[in-house]
Amino acid sequence: MLKAALLIALTLVQPALAAPQIYRMDPDASTVAFETDFGPDLITGSIPLQTADLSLDFDDVRNSSVAVALDVTGAKASFPFAAQALKGPKVLDAKTHPSMTFESTSVRRTDTGADITGNITIRGVTRPITLKATLSRPQGSDADDLSRLTLRLTGAVKRSDFGATGWADMVGDQVRILITARIDAER
Repeated sequence: MLKAALLIALTLVQPALAAPQIYRMDPDASTVAFETDFGPDLITGSIPLQTADLSLDFDDVRNSSVAVALDVTGAKASFPFAAQALKGPKVLDAKTHPSMTFESTSVRRTDTGADITGNITIRGVTRPITLKATLSRPQGSDADDLSRLTLRLTGAVKRSDFGATGWADMVGDQVRILITARIDAER
């Protein structure tokens, strides 16, 4: 009887003892990309990662968190004029605001992955955003191996919400965010 009670107690306590797993992002195998309309064409580009703090709890996804900072001064675009304009005072104003940040406030499991809601700061203006997240393991890895994952995040912002209104007559207001991050569990 005592043995059964101890086993039940351990089963009930175990989830409380489980802690979120810390992951680090591999910057060489990760991209923070964006795209926006430029008339009938697209402007695409990327912004380099400064820092990333990821904590994932697969037992209770609500305990997960994400905090990321990007280096706006290193932003690149699909053609030289766009890269220069992107970093200039009419769009991201990299000289005054060299970083862009995202910090999660909640994570909710969905049928296809998770919704990560948080605050994004662009040009010193902070607004809420929800990113759609999916995780995958490398092909051929064991089903329970969570040591190396690929995290995909998608979402969109309106650049006008952040005061990035330059060239509004030529460039679309919606900027689509496309993040692919290779993450490794810290040991």
